[in-house]
Amino acid sequence: MGVPFLDLQSQYQSIREEIASTIHEVLESCAFAGGPYVERFEREFATYCGRQFAIGVGSGTDALWLAMTALGVGPEDEVITIPTTFFATAEAISLCGAKPVFVDIDPYTYTMQPELLEDAIGPRTKAIVPVHMFGQPTDMDPVLEIAARHGLKVIEDACQAHGAEYKGRRAGSFGDAGCFSFYPGKNLGAYGEAGAVVVDDDALAQILRTLRDHGQSRKHDHVRIGWNARMDGIQGAVLSVKLKYIESWTDARRRHAREYSRALAELEELVTPFEAPNVRHVYHIYAIRASNRDRLADSLRSDGVQCAIHYPTPIHLQPAYRCLGYVENSFPVAESCADEFLSLPMYPELVESQIEEVVSSLSRHRSAVAPPA
Repeated sequence: MGVPFLDLQSQYQSIREEIASTIHEVLESCAFAGGPYVERFEREFATYCGRQFAIGVGSGTDALWLAMTALGVGPEDEVITIPTTFFATAEAISLCGAKPVFVDIDPYTYTMQPELLEDAIGPRTKAIVPVHMFGQPTDMDPVLEIAARHGLKVIEDACQAHGAEYKGRRAGSFGDAGCFSFYPGKNLGAYGEAGAVVVDDDALAQILRTLRDHGQSRKHDHVRIGWNARMDGIQGAVLSVKLKYIESWTDARRRHAREYSRALAELEELVTPFEAPNVRHVYHIYAIRASNRDRLADSLRSDGVQCAIHYPTPIHLQPAYRCLGYVENSFPVAESCADEFLSLPMYPELVESQIEEVVSSLSRHRSAVAPPA
């Protein structure tokens, strides 16, 4: 029957009446750019994340860029992050005029190795951007300790980690700011582009509100250079509806992950995801590792099992960042993972028969993993 990699239609059908009703309210009120529906979602999401304020913006990229800008990242600064992430993480650093500096990832969690930070910190380092990769939180205690000792800002890239937890606290609640994307395929996804920054500092929240609206403190009073990064009213309303379901959806993702890992345990050719102690992984992506990954992916697709690759080229080897001077083998773990990651179908609405079909296909094609004779 085939298994799609992502099935947004199933989720939509499960909440269709609520979505139709709330969009109708927005249309009737004509509150399209910002406004009460965005403000309501901001209050709800701040509470969900355990922070004082949430500032709705136009995308996750906006969230990262504006958070760094509000925290003073600018030209001549350096910001440390990881090379295994979506391009926007580094792109936002560059949009501030700063330089991305990378450290390698942990071979088990695929998040930042805190023990590598000290060697990466220099006189121009301004901030650290840990990425909660695939829905697994970074080991935040040592990151925060190192940042405090060096006087650095910490901006969490939680764009894949809605509801993830580290030692009982939600992702996004640790750094000076936490950044989220609500791209449609995310664990909490809008019906278009949207993002948010969560913070505890009122003055920082005020700066972010002006930055997202052309630097305006009030209409026609531009106190700084900003951007058009407002969240749409329809997206705020949709996200308020969906936020009510995120915990049940997360529980479903975690059940699916456990079932995958249990069923794939006997396939020694594959490496299944590792969940670190004291964390709640939310499995935005369920990525296995396999040699001859591309051959295996083609075999799965021939069975109708759709899969994806996150991310085939680490950021330090992207053409746009050749100017940084990194070469192959600069970050061996990140580069090895880029060659081996294969993302399996993962969404709350997966059913047991679909998981069985994915596992069955992997079992049939396990020989594709081993190097050819």
